Amino acid sequence: MEIFTGRPENSDNRLEREMRVYDLLDSLGIEYQRVDHEAAMTMEACEAVDEALETVMCKNLFLCNRQKTAFYLLLMPGDKKFKTKELSSQINSARLSFAEADDMLKYLDIEPGSVSVMGLMNDKDKAVRLLVDEDVKAGDVIGCHPCVNTSSLKIRTSDIFDKFLPSVGHEAEIVHLVGE
Repeated sequence: MEIFTGRPENSDNRLEREMRVYDLLDSLGIEYQRVDHEAAMTMEACEAVDEALETVMCKNLFLCNRQKTAFYLLLMPGDKKFKTKELSSQINSARLSFAEADDMLKYLDIEPGSVSVMGLMNDKDKAVRLLVDEDVKAGDVIGCHPCVNTSSLKIRTSDIFDKFLPSVGHEAEIVHLVGE
């Protein structure tokens, strides 16, 4: 896998949602490394990407409550197991489940397999609450998709928290997940 610095040289065969991510990152002066690859639909498929970018891709889960009145984007280390009960108690929400694909598209303009913190740039109504595991926050870099699962980015964690999130009007709530 070839590592590139910055955006693709041309936008041929690239989705508009992906190019909007590069536009925003560039406008904020956020540096990033990028690899292009086959669609990564599982955490196992991300292992080669992890190796190429020398990082661990973030596990991004799009969740909702039973009534579908509250939506959450959870960023956690890819090697941690997710336990609904563990998170529910921390955010005072009963019965979390995975949100539907239609909701991903509606709120984040992303499709299954492409969930990423970058999708928050499309959440104009601030309907999604960002939850970040403390281990992700403590890391130097975050590996994520640019709203498509055929490219992956390596971005400094500080740039996500200090530049990206303020620019899209979101704040992160830090959570503690044991995941054993």
